[in-house]
Amino acid sequence: MTENLGTLTVVRELPAAPAEVFRAYVEPEQFVRFWGPVGTSVPLDTVTIEPEVGGRFDSTMVLEATGDRYPVRGRFTAVREGELLEFVEEGVGLTGRIILTDLGDGRTEVRMEQENVPAMYLGPEAEAGHNSSFDRLVEHLAARR
Repeated sequence: MTENLGTLTVVRELPAAPAEVFRAYVEPEQFVRFWGPVGTSVPLDTVTIEPEVGGRFDSTMVLEATGDRYPVRGRFTAVREGELLEFVEEGVGLTGRIILTDLGDGRTEVRMEQENVPAMYLGPEAEAGHNSSFDRLVEHLAARR
């Protein structure tokens, strides 16, 4: 288990209601359209999302330039439909939390929090990567309208 090296929080406003955002995170066909920064992809056949306490959260991000693969394996520790997804990554101990807040008018604030983050996933580059993924999510949600 990695010691607690830090935390990372990114907050964004999305152009969709919380229920729509929640579905984007738990439906593999939507998830693969935005997960990861620009320059990465997530093959659908690597994704398992079981949105229930104890359910799996697995995916593999592929760096398009090199083909390097970055698997994430975890379990959900809390799930509240339209409000919260929380998981722990196996082997790393990183806790991820996605908190959705209804802003009204078909808008949602999404707050991504991570704890026990290894040093190489902290800092401006990591935040930029998460924001790039959120940009992709905004585009995906807008295209569904």
